[in-house]
Parts: sequence; C-alpha cells; structure tokens
Amino acid sequence: MIRIKRVYEEPTSEDGRRFLVDRLWPRGKKKEELHIEHWFRDVSPSDDLRHWYGHAPEKWEEFKRRYFAELESKPDSWKPLLEAARKEDITLVYSSVEERLNNAAALKIFLEEHLK
Repeated sequence: MIRIKRVYEEPTSEDGRRFLVDRLWPRGKKKEELHIEHWFRDVSPSDDLRHWYGHAPEKWEEFKRRYFAELESKPDSWKPLLEAARKEDITLVYSSVEERLNNAAALKIFLEEHLK
C-alpha cells in the first residue's frame, strides 16, 4: 500500500518505509524528526512545473499530465519507490499545506498505475 502524509504529522507504525518526495527540504525540520529512509528529491516536479501549477485546483489535471510526462522521462528517479511499494507499505512524505492536490498525491497515482 502507498500512503501520503505531511511531514508535520507524527509517524506511525502503519507508515511502513517513509520517503520524502519534495524538491525542497521542509522548513524547520531536522532529518531525525522526519523518520525518513531516503529523500527522493529528483522525483518531485521540476521548479518550472511547480511554479506554473501553484496548487491551483483548475490546473490539477494538466499538472498531473505534465508531471507524469516528466516522471516517464526519468524512470531512475521513481523506480526505487515502485520496487519498495511492491514489497511492503510505503509512505510518501511531503510538506505542502495543500493536502489533496499536491505532488505526493499525483506521485501516488502514478506509482499505483505502474503497480498494476
């Protein structure tokens, strides 16, 4: 199972392996506070795409399309996450205040499609 969780939420035993999937390090957080196994910085959307999207709900579908195209062009950035998800539960950790329409939510959809 793939879950997503904000970095500001407490880790739980249900999280499984935790991976940070943001381009920028979360403000005010130390590495040991996050309880992450690895920071997958390169799996996050490009700076240009992040700035274009700006968490505007009306851009969500186009954001996903563009983000998925970016991901397809760099499989080495996400295949380790896919392999981990095939073996056990993982949690994609993100820092966005937007809890539904963010890069971790899109990445979860992308990875779940590749798990099929």
